Amino acid sequence: MKSHQSAQTMKPATAAKKLGVYLPATPAEFQESVVTRAELGRLQADPPEWLRELRANGPHPRPVVAEKLGVSIAGLARGGVTEALTTEQIEALKQDQPEWLQKERATQAEVRKEGARLKKLKREKDAKQD
Repeated sequence: MKSHQSAQTMKPATAAKKLGVYLPATPAEFQESVVTRAELGRLQADPPEWLRELRANGPHPRPVVAEKLGVSIAGLARGGVTEALTTEQIEALKQDQPEWLQKERATQAEVRKEGARLKKLKREKDAKQD
């Protein structure tokens, strides 16, 4: 049985999300066309200049901004960040360390710590059952 990859397509918004870029900042031809899985693969493997530039300097979509700041997307919203930010703006926030960012980073650290604790408990429980 041979498997063949059909020419599945995706909307530009989906492709931008998979590429980790902010759709309104992409070139018009990207925004107006459908992207096949093969094209997405090529963009990921050998990104064109516009894609390298967006990934390096932004503007970045909220999930990328949250990751770079070490907070959740909800934390960004609580901090009043609702728009895409450039790398320069993200770096400025890291330097300024506003109160909301400090609080959200602490919250995120607690969430990760609790997740690790629960994972360890589950491993120990599973080991006892074996």
